[in-house]
Amino acid sequence: MEIILNLLILFLGYLFGSFPSGYLAGRIAKGIDIRSLGSGSTGATNVLRHIGKRAAITVFLLDLFKGVLSILLAKYFLLNDTWQVAIGLSTLIGHIWPIWLNWKGGKAVATGLGIFLGLSWQVGLATLGIFIIMITLFRIVSLASVSAALALPLIMFLSFSTSNFSLPFLIISLLAMTLVIWRHRENIVRLIKGKEPRIGQS
Repeated sequence: MEIILNLLILFLGYLFGSFPSGYLAGRIAKGIDIRSLGSGSTGATNVLRHIGKRAAITVFLLDLFKGVLSILLAKYFLLNDTWQVAIGLSTLIGHIWPIWLNWKGGKAVATGLGIFLGLSWQVGLATLGIFIIMITLFRIVSLASVSAALALPLIMFLSFSTSNFSLPFLIISLLAMTLVIWRHRENIVRLIKGKEPRIGQS
């Protein structure tokens, strides 16, 4: 019975992640399919460039909430670290490959942040701090996202004491880093070429 409950929560995590907030913002605000514009992502950055600040903030907060909610649900049912990580990963997968949108979703940044705020709010806030510093200095969202992703496993490792080390938490930080970098591979190429737009540029 316990394994059935855990699998049900795992499935719910995927459904949370696949909630198409960016797509709905495009349809509701401008009657457009955000996936056909810019990067094709349903994330807040693409929404910002093609719909506006208010919609982008709303999408960011909803995507963040998806990640937090999945982990809080796992903790409510007293699931162990391994199951919490599995549910967090299923939420990330749902966000990147949503069933409702032909498997074409976001880039895992906001939802990933929500997951780590749920797993360890200290790690989540520290990672957000890296993002804010980079976005303030360079005004390039992709650079800030990749920098925060690269810093995440180190922040997670440094957060452990001898008594609270969690291998599953470290593993998901490495997996999340890999997913974010993979989803930003085209941005990284543009960054290397000096062609990645800053906030406010098309």
